[in-house]
Amino acid sequence: MDDLPPLELAFPGPERDRGVAAILDGGKTAFTGLLEIHEKAGEPVPAPGDRFAVLDSDGRPAAEIELTEVRVVPIKEIDDAYARAEGRGYAGAAEWRADHERFFRSEGVAEFLGRTPEITDDTLVVAQHFRRIAP
Repeated sequence: MDDLPPLELAFPGPERDRGVAAILDGGKTAFTGLLEIHEKAGEPVPAPGDRFAVLDSDGRPAAEIELTEVRVVPIKEIDDAYARAEGRGYAGAAEWRADHERFFRSEGVAEFLGRTPEITDDTLVVAQHFRRIAP
């Protein structure tokens, strides 16, 4: 996994740890990023077939994943099935959206972007499905 690009879900701490645990137990098969974060970082939108080493809160590779589907969509298009695939126990898209809006408006994201993003129905997100390769 050391030769793969790293993937950090959320910021180090409990939220990242829950995400990594959900990948390892098979409950998490999707994750979402704000397109604006990719653009600010100068990173291209990933593509199906791309592989990543998912890092734990200590910065160590915890899992290898391969993207199976990547879509750039307005946040309003995230549906209940996708929300459940995120493996965080969301009952549906409304709960998923509220949680993601909180994260996208968080201090860490605002610091990275240089401002707190405004989230509307048309805000673009990168919706990514994956499969776990290892361990």
